[in-house]
Amino acid sequence: MTVETINPWTGAVEYRYDYFDAAQVEKRLAASARAFPVWSALSFAERAGFLRRTAELLREHRGRIAGIMTAEMGKLRREALAEVEKSAGACEYYAAQAEIYMQDKVIATEATRSFVAYEPIGCVFAVMPWNFPIWQVFRFLAPGLMAGNVALLKHATNVPRCADVIAEMIRLAGIPEGVFDVLHIDNQDAAAVIADPRVHAITLTGSERAGKSVAGNAGANLKKCVMELGGSDPFVVLDDADLDKAIPVAVASRFGNGGQTCIAAKRFILTPGIAAEFVSRFTAAAAALKSGDPNDDATTLAPMVRPDARDFLQQQVDASVAAGAKVILGGSKGNGPCDYPATILDAVKPGMVAYSEELFGPVASIIRATDEDDAVRIANDTAFGLGASVWTRDKARGEALARRIQAGAVFVNSLVRSDVRLPFGGTKTSGFGRELAEHGIHEFMNIKTVYVD
Repeated sequence: MTVETINPWTGAVEYRYDYFDAAQVEKRLAASARAFPVWSALSFAERAGFLRRTAELLREHRGRIAGIMTAEMGKLRREALAEVEKSAGACEYYAAQAEIYMQDKVIATEATRSFVAYEPIGCVFAVMPWNFPIWQVFRFLAPGLMAGNVALLKHATNVPRCADVIAEMIRLAGIPEGVFDVLHIDNQDAAAVIADPRVHAITLTGSERAGKSVAGNAGANLKKCVMELGGSDPFVVLDDADLDKAIPVAVASRFGNGGQTCIAAKRFILTPGIAAEFVSRFTAAAAALKSGDPNDDATTLAPMVRPDARDFLQQQVDASVAAGAKVILGGSKGNGPCDYPATILDAVKPGMVAYSEELFGPVASIIRATDEDDAVRIANDTAFGLGASVWTRDKARGEALARRIQAGAVFVNSLVRSDVRLPFGGTKTSGFGRELAEHGIHEFMNIKTVYVD
């Protein structure tokens, strides 16, 4: 089957490619199986050398890689360049930390010696999304390769060249054949790869629907999996918040990457004493965003990834307005094939789509709380549990509220983001398992008990 990718800014066909046939998939599965014992037998220092070289290559080719991202999914060029740098940093971080994270942990028991050993498990099959097409891959790949695992990637169908350029960097770094490769396959073919006995674990970043399908297949085949799914992150603003700090972060969190970020602030929950000023200043700041060519440094709001994604977002906005939400900025599609302006909906309440569903685009929902406790209740009144932020000048108060919010990460007076030093993942329908930090590298290890009497 031939697939066409479309440039979100121009609407033109960007690239054409064919899905792999069964023989092409088998070739890569077999190479992966052959590579695992060789790669896992290398020392940490040897694997670290390859990862550091990969980081160097990412930086050397950052302009070309950023251009591919912008053409395939519409990311602002400066955001794309930053994504390449973050991915290079992940390679360097795990090159330095993996051996520390995988040291034997001695446990005092009645035995002469007892300890926990961390060993690689084999091939990790990754199903990755389009919205951060380089970073999402390296945040599983860098720890996985340093742990001694090998990997196969099924990337989103609209970012095939992003997948291929990652494979190119791995190859140029001298990493042996089969340690990492790309499978250009459709969703139906992914199930057969998951079931293959040469695949030992699965990681997915994507929608709740995709997570249910992939996790179901993994469970049916008794394969370990990590699911990083959607989110509807609360941005809780208390009466004593510093709006000079909060407003720029609110704009960056909601409208960065065209609003297409799982950990974007989506529900702005405001207590009475701050609500009017926050809405006024937030609206003014969002209105100043400029749509346009993502390669132009003057553009501050990227296009959405595809026309169908924009149409679906419009349906969500229309349904919310029909239920009583008030449009105070934007609210209708732009002129380009994937343009959608910065949009703010006020008076969002339970029962509305904008209250309960993830809006994966540049739309902010304003929800009024009666007090601090009500704000926490609203923050938790969601099926999701990925990230959250709390804004207050009282840091102790913010920390106390953070402990009450049901999420994989809560940031006080700061932008919610992934950091290679901290575990990343969600709870409830936002998924399970963790990426990054020590926790991420341990997800795909055989955690082995050794007891010597």
